[in-house]
Amino acid sequence: MENKRALITGINGQDGSYLAEFLLDKGYEVFGTIKRNSVSENQTSRLDSIYSKIKDNLIYADLLDVPSLLHALKISDPCEVYNLAAQSHVRISFDQPVYTAQATGLGTLNLLEAIRLHNTNIRVYQASSSEMFGNSIDSDGYQRETTPMNPVSPYGCAKVFSYNICRNYRNSYGMFISNGILFNHESPRRGTNFVTNKVVKAAVRIKLGLENELVLGNLNATRDWGHAKDYVEAMWMMLQQEESGDYICATGISHSVLELVEYVFGKLDLDWKSHVKTDSKFLRPEELEDLKGDSLKLRKETGWSPNYTFETMLEEMIDHWLDHYKG
Repeated sequence: MENKRALITGINGQDGSYLAEFLLDKGYEVFGTIKRNSVSENQTSRLDSIYSKIKDNLIYADLLDVPSLLHALKISDPCEVYNLAAQSHVRISFDQPVYTAQATGLGTLNLLEAIRLHNTNIRVYQASSSEMFGNSIDSDGYQRETTPMNPVSPYGCAKVFSYNICRNYRNSYGMFISNGILFNHESPRRGTNFVTNKVVKAAVRIKLGLENELVLGNLNATRDWGHAKDYVEAMWMMLQQEESGDYICATGISHSVLELVEYVFGKLDLDWKSHVKTDSKFLRPEELEDLKGDSLKLRKETGWSPNYTFETMLEEMIDHWLDHYKG
């Protein structure tokens, strides 16, 4: 393979950091966009292991600033672009609906237009989301590429716009643009305001006597949880196909938040009932109850399959936080 160049928007996020590592291992030259942040100290912490390899390829840009996107494309001149940047927290999208619509929705349009003006031969990956389906579920309990999209959050609504504008640009301009409809994916690098890492971190702190209580929202919501490391490989696989398309990426197995809590606390020999409380402030104005994805198309066309299970993913996260606090 000739030395390929890739541009990752949001490279310093959970997915961006794993994808950057993956692409470097594949021999790519990797570029990434980061937003200017008033506190720069922790901004690239997820990239520590590869920072020396990419530090000169990090470009300040913002999805709401088209000239900055054109600048990033000019500098990186990529053959592949992975759009992972977004306001990605569903609960917070209710607090910041307009910003979420702009960054997560219109931001994608800005990037596509910049790519169209720069070079229509670039292959584009768009991070779509299972949140686009809302409470729309097929009769067998799964969501798949053909399931109607009825989002129940500003984040989900913005992602539906992104998904559709990608399809529109693909059809209108003959561009190679694939939507990866990823279901929940976690890792030790997940933000601690997301429920998986929130639960694991708090359970470890309780185990070590650093705190005594964990407050959560809806314990009955079920999610199809995979590992981010598996899912970034799927992103790359989608862009290696002969034709672009839309793909569900999921494990096909769902668990409730309660099952998540029981497993993590059980692994640490803790009685979760003594420590876990619920508070309505963590509930969404419109709840999304069940998510479970059918990734048959992805597995069939690309050969993808996950290496992690729900349990091994959580065990890795537990080990990470134990090492963090004991270290």
